[in-house]
Amino acid sequence: MTSVLAPVAGTVRGLSGVSDPVFAAEMVGSGVAIEPAEGPQSVVSPIAGKLLKVHPHAFVVHDGSIGVLVHLGINTVRLKGDGFTVLAQEKGVVEAGQPIVEWDPQVALEAGMDTVVLVCQMDTAPGSIVPAEADVPIEQGSELFATV
Repeated sequence: MTSVLAPVAGTVRGLSGVSDPVFAAEMVGSGVAIEPAEGPQSVVSPIAGKLLKVHPHAFVVHDGSIGVLVHLGINTVRLKGDGFTVLAQEKGVVEAGQPIVEWDPQVALEAGMDTVVLVCQMDTAPGSIVPAEADVPIEQGSELFATV
């Protein structure tokens, strides 16, 4: 079992309520959403492992057993990197809690986009990840959920 950390501070939400139907149906994997706290965010790795893929708006970390996707906002790929600064190298090894991306959610808000942060354990069945508590504040780096 792996402890998955909150990549940003904010409020924990269920995935079923997010505006993207792919994430809401947990097609990517089961997980949780975080409404990010106001202001620029330093987004950290939720687990230790290899940074398999990194884009300004999303990244995947794999620890040899599981992969965790962190997706910053809905449709934020359309920002083409505006409001994001990537801090880590793809294929590099990262520690849990290591900053991966600097992000200013205000840029997405001004473009009319949803800023919810999606954290999914890839290739898991819908409903297999349940946060300890929903609709509660969480600090960056606190345990968000434990893997299945």
